[in-house]
Amino acid sequence: MTKRLLLIFSIIFLPVSQSFGAQSSPGKFKIVTKGKSDFRIVIPVHPDSVELRSANQLQKYFAEISGAVLPIEREPASFKDEILIGRTMETRQLLSAKTLDSLEPDGYLLRTVGTKLVICGGTHRGTLYGVYSLLEDYLGCRKYTATVTVIPRSSSIVLPQLHKLYNPFFRYREVYYLDTQSQDYCDWQKLYSPADQQKMWGMWVHTFARLIPPSVYFADHPDYFSEVNGQRVPNGQLCLSNPHVLPLLVKNLKRMMSENPGAQYWSVSQNDNTNESQDDSSKALDEKYGGPSGTIVNFVNHVAAEFPDKTISTLAYQYTRAAPTHIKPAKNVNIMLCSIECNRSEPIATDPRSASFRRDMENWTKLTHNIIMWDYVVQFSNLVSPFPNFRVLQPNIQYFERNGIRMVFEQGCGDNVGEFCHLRAYVLAKLLWNPNVNLDSVMTDFLDGYYGAAGPYLHRYINMMEDALAKSGKGLNIYGSPYDALDSYLTPSLIKKYSRLFDEAERAVAKRPADLRRVKIARLPLEFAILDISMRHPTPQLSYFVRHGRNWTVRRSMVRLLNSFVTEAEKAGIKLLQEHGMSPEQYKESVEQFMHLSIKGNLAYKKPVRILTEYSNKYPVGGGAALTDGFHGPDNYDCNWLGFEGDNCEAIVDLQSVKRVDEIKTSWLQDWYAWIWLPLKVKFSVSTDGKTFSPVGEVPDIVPDTTNGAFVRNFDVKFHPVKVRYIKVDAISRKVCPVWHLGAGQKSWIFIDEIVVK
Repeated sequence: MTKRLLLIFSIIFLPVSQSFGAQSSPGKFKIVTKGKSDFRIVIPVHPDSVELRSANQLQKYFAEISGAVLPIEREPASFKDEILIGRTMETRQLLSAKTLDSLEPDGYLLRTVGTKLVICGGTHRGTLYGVYSLLEDYLGCRKYTATVTVIPRSSSIVLPQLHKLYNPFFRYREVYYLDTQSQDYCDWQKLYSPADQQKMWGMWVHTFARLIPPSVYFADHPDYFSEVNGQRVPNGQLCLSNPHVLPLLVKNLKRMMSENPGAQYWSVSQNDNTNESQDDSSKALDEKYGGPSGTIVNFVNHVAAEFPDKTISTLAYQYTRAAPTHIKPAKNVNIMLCSIECNRSEPIATDPRSASFRRDMENWTKLTHNIIMWDYVVQFSNLVSPFPNFRVLQPNIQYFERNGIRMVFEQGCGDNVGEFCHLRAYVLAKLLWNPNVNLDSVMTDFLDGYYGAAGPYLHRYINMMEDALAKSGKGLNIYGSPYDALDSYLTPSLIKKYSRLFDEAERAVAKRPADLRRVKIARLPLEFAILDISMRHPTPQLSYFVRHGRNWTVRRSMVRLLNSFVTEAEKAGIKLLQEHGMSPEQYKESVEQFMHLSIKGNLAYKKPVRILTEYSNKYPVGGGAALTDGFHGPDNYDCNWLGFEGDNCEAIVDLQSVKRVDEIKTSWLQDWYAWIWLPLKVKFSVSTDGKTFSPVGEVPDIVPDTTNGAFVRNFDVKFHPVKVRYIKVDAISRKVCPVWHLGAGQKSWIFIDEIVVK
């Protein structure tokens, strides 16, 4: 039996008074009375799949609410008491053609006429959305997650007189979270699902490498690909100025379309890197059209002309985000505009840090309204970390709406369990359906419904964190870490307050196991933040170590917290802590490596270090002192590692007196996704005077540069004992990313942590 809580399907039936929705009185619409009903559900004689499903879902939920099973009949059957589903003949008689024609594909209409209720929608899923809106808005049903549904119980179902027609502004609404992998959940929340995307899209973003694969064409035609720093690279972009690239891409795309003729959207878009071609012809096109985006739009327009019945989509992303000049996207060209650089602590519309994005978006909307907004609502580098961005969700979506963006993709943490992932999916779905919904009411409804009596405490926790971030004036980065928030929303004093709120929340649901389990899962991000921050030991309490004079010992309470976090995270179904890897168990192994102190017998411990090459201040760890502090860096380059960008590492340790030495150890990090490689080789030498050094060993890198994942390797030497005072470590960097890498030709990194001398 699986331990993943999220795979347990639960339906919660809530008892209510004799009738739900409204009490019986003149003007009310009675469907079920004391578990009995004369109503029939009527569908067209030839219903489409949406109409048939709508009728079945309405029948199912009415039965679960009241016990009354309303029969489903096909026209031309006619009854005095009817619920008309979809575009029946009777619906067309009761409603004007103008009214029906005003329904957009996802729009719906709820209308009571005498003893008849009409639920009718547009050509996509409008009718089904009408059914679910009736159940949620008037009968109190909820689908909080893909597996948690709330259905109130009532012996009677009474509705008010209805005359509601609603067309959503956003015609495409997709939210990328665990719950939205479920078609049922997406239908209830009126979202497009991954299955919908697969039907609509033949290819979805970053497609240059699929359309003209370097593995097939680079060897014979390197000129088809980007020129970067004077050389052609296979894993950059396509060279769009090469006249042979367009016909080849069109040929390959035509073949792909023939294999998937039903797909309407086809992405012809840049790969996920910034290595645009720098050859003279490409530069000339960039200048002609106002930048790289113009070069791409020019190219994609030519592709679109070959496929006038399809929509060709391309990215406005990173180096192509700024809108072009002197050119417009063709009518059947879609622009997927990405907000990846934006700060998440303040609304895009008013945040000074988002001024350039506002300019770019508004310039694009002057050229076209065929735009999909790819918005980011997750912290990629720490999927389980606290990320207080709830207050920017509504103003950002409203800003997109005001500027005429009618399609939105919200990038969450995918099928991984992340911080408040169920709440975020729920809130975003409601906002994309109605940007002006009362957000506080939506959040209260979810928190109280999903967490029970603990809901108010979690709401206070969220608000307290959001208040602290706002008061600090700090930014919120999708590639940030908990430690970054040490002076904003994760101060030591706030962490104590948050912990007390969770203690109260757990006590409030102590006798309700399901609610208690959900609260414990909601607490995991705070525990992760404590673990992450404590690796930098900013305070005696937030540290893995207890100091005893010059020495340190591991704090047992932190070990218990680490073990508990990993156990509970795995039970909760958390697969990844970061976008590109790191399972809870791998995280534990990394922290355990960090907890292995290099103090006992280490002659270099706390000794001064002189760095001869220039280290980077992008990841400040205190300079050379970090290399002899006894703490080993984990698999995370952002913690305790001294980095060198595009340069070697040359360092000298002063033992401060002559010592007998026979071993030198160094630790290095590789994580090529972050452009970090092990040194090509490390040379070790020793000296008594700090001027003349004698070599004692050299260690080459034997790990393939393509090895995936983040990991630590030691470069160590042993030699016959010598008396020395100075230890020199000279690491040779590759300095630039290799030709196969997405950063080919650009500066690479080496990271060193501890130097141990024995």
